[in-house]
Amino acid sequence: MQAWQVHEIGEPREVMRLTETEPPTPGAGQVLLRVRAAGVNFPDALLCRGQYQIRPPLPFTPGVEICGETPDGRRVITTPALPYGGFAEYAVADAAALLPAPDALDDAEAAVLHIGYQTGWFGLHRRARLQTGETLLVHAAAGGVGSAAVQLGKAAGATVIGVVGGAGKAAVARELGCDVVVDRHAEDVVAVVKQATGGRGADVVYDPVGGDAYAQSAKAVAFEGRILVVGFASGTVPSPALNHALVKNYSVLGLHWGLYNTKNPELVRHCHEQLTGLAARGAIRPLVSARVPQAEAAAAVQRVADGVTTGRIAVVPTPRNGAAA
Repeated sequence: MQAWQVHEIGEPREVMRLTETEPPTPGAGQVLLRVRAAGVNFPDALLCRGQYQIRPPLPFTPGVEICGETPDGRRVITTPALPYGGFAEYAVADAAALLPAPDALDDAEAAVLHIGYQTGWFGLHRRARLQTGETLLVHAAAGGVGSAAVQLGKAAGATVIGVVGGAGKAAVARELGCDVVVDRHAEDVVAVVKQATGGRGADVVYDPVGGDAYAQSAKAVAFEGRILVVGFASGTVPSPALNHALVKNYSVLGLHWGLYNTKNPELVRHCHEQLTGLAARGAIRPLVSARVPQAEAAAAVQRVADGVTTGRIAVVPTPRNGAAA
């Protein structure tokens, strides 16, 4: 089979190599899946750079999110068990982690549903307890993680303010349903949020960026608001001033979605049921901005790493010898 492998740590475009190798052998409690589509995630770039919290042994195949097919023909979504990730014709996953792919979504859409929308649902509903009528501020609203939060916020009945970088991403954010869009390259984020909320600020802030975005969040959050720390795509981990949180009465909430897979896996399944229902009603639909063949996976991971994408990229294996890959 074809598989992208990383034999040394570095930038994705430099260390990912497309190779011919034997299909992996599942371990106890695992299953071999034919990959129907694989989502490209920022953690794939971090894996290549050796900066992710999980460091699989070299060589490994990145690709942390897939829509796959079981040996008995079921279409499922899951996070593969590294080192046998999804940028390959076949991947390995824990049988207990398989979830049915929503019928309302095609393979590429289903592949990119799992991590981003689970993260958004847990962040907004489990951690921040977002309420109908509240104002949600989403940083990087046109990106993969942010676009999911925008759709979930709208589905929950919130007013959504999206922060983006550039006119092109602003157009995407509007199409996603943002009520207000702020171009951080041309506007003062805090001023726009204050104006849009009558000076009150945002009840919930969804921040997958960190760095300067977190500083803006602290200034733009409302009294008794909640700042959700989801990630640090900027590369800078902020050091929040806790005295500011004390004076302004807001909460800073962390979210590591992966922990729920071990701490409360039933809640992950419950979340998937909620997402499947939302997809069936058309309330959410992953924004797949590009569907690329297997040969372009490394370039796609690098584009995500460089922050130049909107929505999500899906890698769709190319059929070989007239059969599905």
